Amino acid sequence: MPKLWNETIEAHRAQVRDAILDAAAALAMEHGLRGVTMSQIAERAGIGRATLYKYFSDVDTILRTWHVRQLDTHLAELVRVREGGGTPGERLRVVLATYAHIAWRSASHHRTLARLLVPDEQIANARTQLRALIRELLDEGARAGELRADVPVAELAEYSLHALDAAGEFENEAAVARLVNVVVSSLV
Repeated sequence: MPKLWNETIEAHRAQVRDAILDAAAALAMEHGLRGVTMSQIAERAGIGRATLYKYFSDVDTILRTWHVRQLDTHLAELVRVREGGGTPGERLRVVLATYAHIAWRSASHHRTLARLLVPDEQIANARTQLRALIRELLDEGARAGELRADVPVAELAEYSLHALDAAGEFENEAAVARLVNVVVSSLV
């Protein structure tokens, strides 16, 4: 029984933590980063301020944690699609398309919060992992003769990521798909 009890408590804590993160992000989108208070977050999350302070000490920490959670979710999605079947070039196309769609779907709120938050080690680490994932696929594709080998993979990875970040500015998925095609065709 104690193990089940601990699992129940941990599940509840995770739900409260997620409610706090989601409430803070929603409030930041509505009122701006500096327009959010701990009291507003507690009210939106449906908890007391004392409970909120048991989880987080300030608004910036909450929003930074929300951003890191989003980055981790996106990286996990990219790793999952990378491990699908196909040649290295096909897997690269799927990863790049997924990345572009993530950039497109999350453009407004992620970009707004990311610009306002001071970058920290966790955020920088997520970008490093993303670069490594893309470089690995580019290297596999180059060794298999599917992708260009005349430019270092580190440069191609940076080019690809920066180009696909533009998807966040597009109005529709058709434009995102065209961008992915342009980037992938430049890697062949």
